Amino acid sequence: MQNRYHSEIIKQHPTLPARVMRMNTPHGEVLTPAFMPVGTRAMLNYLTPADLHASRSEIILGGNTYHMLCTPGMEVIEKLGGMHRFMGWNKAMLTDSGGFQVFSLSKKGTICIIDDQGAHFKHPLTGKVLHLNSHTSIQAQKIIGADIIMAFDECTPETGGREAALAALDRTHRWLVLSREEHEKNPCSAYGYKQALFGIIQGGSFRDLREQSTEFILSQDLDGIAIGGEVIGFDMVKTAEIIDWVRPMLPTEKIRYTMGVGLNPQDLLDVVAKGIDIFDCVAPTRNARHGTLYCGQIIEKNNWLSFENKGEVPRILIKKSQYAKDESPIMPGCDCYTCVNFSRSYLHYLFKEGLIAYFHLSSIHNIHVMQKVCERMRELILRD
Repeated sequence: MQNRYHSEIIKQHPTLPARVMRMNTPHGEVLTPAFMPVGTRAMLNYLTPADLHASRSEIILGGNTYHMLCTPGMEVIEKLGGMHRFMGWNKAMLTDSGGFQVFSLSKKGTICIIDDQGAHFKHPLTGKVLHLNSHTSIQAQKIIGADIIMAFDECTPETGGREAALAALDRTHRWLVLSREEHEKNPCSAYGYKQALFGIIQGGSFRDLREQSTEFILSQDLDGIAIGGEVIGFDMVKTAEIIDWVRPMLPTEKIRYTMGVGLNPQDLLDVVAKGIDIFDCVAPTRNARHGTLYCGQIIEKNNWLSFENKGEVPRILIKKSQYAKDESPIMPGCDCYTCVNFSRSYLHYLFKEGLIAYFHLSSIHNIHVMQKVCERMRELILRD
């Protein structure tokens, strides 16, 4: 493998901003659109690397900086040779800066305090005060060793109005400059692999702030561009609107990443149609564990794709009694390991009994569906 990061556009849809990109990383090539399963704590809940390979995942979000600082700690990860070896994952990996976690923790008062210098939070086990800022976040991400690392930022809350959005924007931009400076001291991981640095567009639901943030991010000449904030992925109508605001400003050759998008398969189709390349979300495995399983067909419509289930909601709740004797697979036509080998009846039984096999098999299915949606998008764009 080549020790470099590079991205290039392969083909764009003839009538939509959707496109196929190629990312070359030190741990392999990734074709977009690409969904990144999330292994926040150095694992994907109830899934192994072999399961991810079977789902044709080419990149994951592995080892969140905040959680890895807390446990097992950077010393353990560095001793084991980085997150790829620690997790047993040999393909591409993105990690995040910890900014979203400190944002969510700061809502709980004294657990985490954010100021202009960064975040100060108590270790959940020892009570020791830890400092997460542009310097410590980048250094931790170099020990984690992901192929793509994120600038430290402040996730913009949807409460607090324009004043809160401005404050988060100012900190994000100042911390981005410091993150870039820290990264450029040595643009490789602790193990000698080239790392790409992405900046994050903030600005909440305010168009002028989003445009201002985009201009600033582009001025830093980073490897890729993410779109963040509490609203992204949570409100898909607003997410699409924000993408439309900033897309005309974005360079074509750099990867575009919407953070936290992927509650439903349709969400992927919607943001790719707007010109986005990669996305991550904990929802597919979380939904699976709670009994919500994706079920639908990927249908060509108006020169694009839609995930539908004959007029019904494109998912099933496996706990319902109607599935107790249902011999069909979760999703007819699905070629995942679970659907090929097991019935809804069996999954219903496992769920009702709380057996661990359910969590494994259901997570396999939901991740497979997300990757199948990405595969179909790539096929359609390349075909057209």
